[in-house]
Amino acid sequence: MKKVYFKTFGCRTNQFDTQVMISKLSDFELSDDESSSDIVVVNSCTVTNGADASVRGYINSIKRKNPNAKVILAGCGSHSKGEALFEDNKVFGVMGHSEKENINEILQKSDRFYEIGDLKHIDSTIVEEFVGKSRAFIKIQEGCDFRCSYCIIPSVRGDARSHSEDTILTQIEKLASNGFGEFILTGTNVGSYGKDQSSSMAKLLKRMSLIRGVRRIRLGSLEPIQIDDEFKELLDEPWMAKHLHIALQHTSDKMLEVMNRRNRFDSDLKLLEEIASRGYALGTDYIVGHPGESDEIWREAMKRVEALPLTHIHAFSYSKRDGTPSATMRPEINGDIAKNRHRELRDIIKEKNFLFRRENQSGLEVLLESGKDGVFHGFDQYFNRVAVKSSEDLSSNWVLLNDVEVEREENRAKI
Repeated sequence: MKKVYFKTFGCRTNQFDTQVMISKLSDFELSDDESSSDIVVVNSCTVTNGADASVRGYINSIKRKNPNAKVILAGCGSHSKGEALFEDNKVFGVMGHSEKENINEILQKSDRFYEIGDLKHIDSTIVEEFVGKSRAFIKIQEGCDFRCSYCIIPSVRGDARSHSEDTILTQIEKLASNGFGEFILTGTNVGSYGKDQSSSMAKLLKRMSLIRGVRRIRLGSLEPIQIDDEFKELLDEPWMAKHLHIALQHTSDKMLEVMNRRNRFDSDLKLLEEIASRGYALGTDYIVGHPGESDEIWREAMKRVEALPLTHIHAFSYSKRDGTPSATMRPEINGDIAKNRHRELRDIIKEKNFLFRRENQSGLEVLLESGKDGVFHGFDQYFNRVAVKSSEDLSSNWVLLNDVEVEREENRAKI
């Protein structure tokens, strides 16, 4: 059988999509070596111009390392850059999101192809195994109805639409029976789940928690306005990971307005303080250096960051994305200034995380992943990384830690 190698860029949703494609391969052999594979499927990200550049760079590297391989472009980049790459003969084929469940047939094509599909498709595939993973990613929805000024994702993923609740639960049942105990719910805009099905995230979580073998549930990024009273009622449940990632994007109301965001600082502060009081670690996304972010705005924003009970940050410097309103906004922020601001923000949250870990050293429930030289890494319920040294093979095992060394970079323990 011909060998197929998958290269995945970007978010957890893409990681799940890759697993969907892998699960559909019946006439091909999955390869872990790109240089000797007959086909290389690139599950691309297009969230920024930089992401596009990374995908193009990888495709060019494959052409050099393995010139005989057929390169297939999948993922979000197929909708934004697929046509150009196809016309430039950089790839053998292009397949859109709606075609990934047909990958076994598509990869058998002998002629070059451009199968972009549509942006209304919902997967029905039941993924029963995750290659190389101890935690299972579950995609529960697709697309986004928000129209943030910096974001191109709605135009390459489509509007928000939910996966079938029965399909989601069946998938979790099968994965739980195969030994998975931690489930991470992912999607383009996870918190919008159920709005098109007279359901909700909270209702789905309740049904998930009743499945035998489900030990911990983590959630992807939520919008502040999606955390309602029904959801808050679940915060004390033992199966809820004690970490929520709530996408703020900024702490300046002026910048939030420029970004066409729906949240504002005062309500964000109230919400995060309420959730933190329930024992939660809190993470967020934050865009640094968006056009219009003056020194005055930045100083105010950092004072507000100091006031928030944040423990984790996914900060990134603004990168222009062609085709979005932000791409034409002025004034642009100098790259060096953005880098310095990025560093300042990360340092603030790093210190907050360190203090949080010092206050939460016991009762840590850690799911360990594969290890090397007797050191295994995993994440506790607060989504803090822990390194555990042991003479036994603890891969994919749960451990309860009450004695950890809190270091600047991570927690450490011995068993």
